[in-house]
Amino acid sequence: MRVPIRKVGAYQNLKTDSYLTQDKFLELQNKLKKLKETTRPKWIKEMRLAASDGDFSENASYQIAKAKLRGTNQKIDELEYLLSRAQIIPDKLDNNIVRLGHKVVLLKGQEKFVFHILGATETNPDQGIISFSSPLGQALMGKKVGDTIKVKLADREIEYKLVEIK
Repeated sequence: MRVPIRKVGAYQNLKTDSYLTQDKFLELQNKLKKLKETTRPKWIKEMRLAASDGDFSENASYQIAKAKLRGTNQKIDELEYLLSRAQIIPDKLDNNIVRLGHKVVLLKGQEKFVFHILGATETNPDQGIISFSSPLGQALMGKKVGDTIKVKLADREIEYKLVEIK
């Protein structure tokens, strides 16, 4: 089997988006607590039980438990890092200009769209939640009701009218 050749450090300097709503912050805290108090001890116990069988080189249950523990520890590290850098998006915002945390109503012709602008961690386009760093999110930031927003995509340009800021 051939190992893929990758450029050193290609993804090393990517910045993580640290903007979270209070609800998402609490959800991630609960997930971290569950990983630390339930999942990690479970895999430690499994690993110790499998290790008692002896030979580690051919002990599949030990290798699996060890891999699961390693994955759990990695998730814990990632969540701790994200939570330590988290910036909570305020609930109460003035509705004069579009900012992070706002819901906006846009018109494209006769079609109405509602988008909630949040950080990349909570993005879900199917539910109308977009990142402030997406092309549409960037175009909306700082706009006022009545402004026209032009979003340039790879193959076309889309124009919206900002109708309401919630």
